Amino acid sequence: MVRVTIEEIQRDPLEYLRRVEGGETLVIVRSHEAIAEIRPITPSQQLRPYGLCNGEFVVPDDFDAPLPDDIINAFEGK
Repeated sequence: MVRVTIEEIQRDPLEYLRRVEGGETLVIVRSHEAIAEIRPITPSQQLRPYGLCNGEFVVPDDFDAPLPDDIINAFEGK
């Protein structure tokens, strides 16, 4: 964890962002008191495994069959 002042960051913000990208955590201090922390974002978006719900439900054979007229009319506001 690296402690830096606002003034240091303002002099070369890209340098500090590169350090964060490299895995460092920056603690921003003002008057020797920590006021903020900048740290790398850990990738949390993982793809769901294929077949995660395998066997949990069955798609009925008539899944893509046309809807009855009364239901279509209800959707269309008739």
